Amino acid sequence: MQWKNSRAKPNEMYRPTQVEHLANIFTHGLFILPMAMYSVHLSLTAKTEEQAWVAKINGICHIMLFLVSTVFHAYSFMGSNHRLKALLHRCDRAMIYLFIAGAYTPWLHLKAYTDGGWSYELRWAMWVFAMFGIVYQQLFHERYETVETTFYVLIAVIPSLAVHEMLDTSGIFELKIGGIVYLAGVVFFKCDGRIPLAHAIWHLFVVAGAAIHLHAVAKHLYPQSNIYIS
Repeated sequence: MQWKNSRAKPNEMYRPTQVEHLANIFTHGLFILPMAMYSVHLSLTAKTEEQAWVAKINGICHIMLFLVSTVFHAYSFMGSNHRLKALLHRCDRAMIYLFIAGAYTPWLHLKAYTDGGWSYELRWAMWVFAMFGIVYQQLFHERYETVETTFYVLIAVIPSLAVHEMLDTSGIFELKIGGIVYLAGVVFFKCDGRIPLAHAIWHLFVVAGAAIHLHAVAKHLYPQSNIYIS
């Protein structure tokens, strides 16, 4: 049983072993249904129209991240069309940007901020950042991986500055912990061929970070919901 292959050459994709392929599929595939159930439940417990559409955006971005990732890794394992594989890989990477923007949406729309502050501008600016990241990623796919990873981190960190204008800081502790989990996972995101199952381990960090942030959303922004652990 081979747990890892040699590192990829510059500008080439890493080729996972069979074990890594299966791990990549299941570490995200198993969480598609729970994400869908969470999204539906949160939407149904919304008390305002804004809460409802925010829950939908947040839920769709989470579901699509895990769904697209699973489809890409499943096709990488079983498919043979290189163009379709490359397209799915691009979609998989693009979903990371949309996932980040969708995860911030509840906090930027349902929290109260200082009047006249720039936090309100981040409501649309973060989507502009995400679109910029997607365009860059599509133009330079796999060409400058370090730059691409840096974009992921910057787009994930910049909207967090809104915390300084937040009138009610409940939930910030969970946001920080989830952010630390994501950042720790980036180490494994860059270690294919160095650490066995590195990408699957990165997937689990994403699952853990998402779970922490979703718990915070349900507890602090949808207190009428019963899906969080008291």
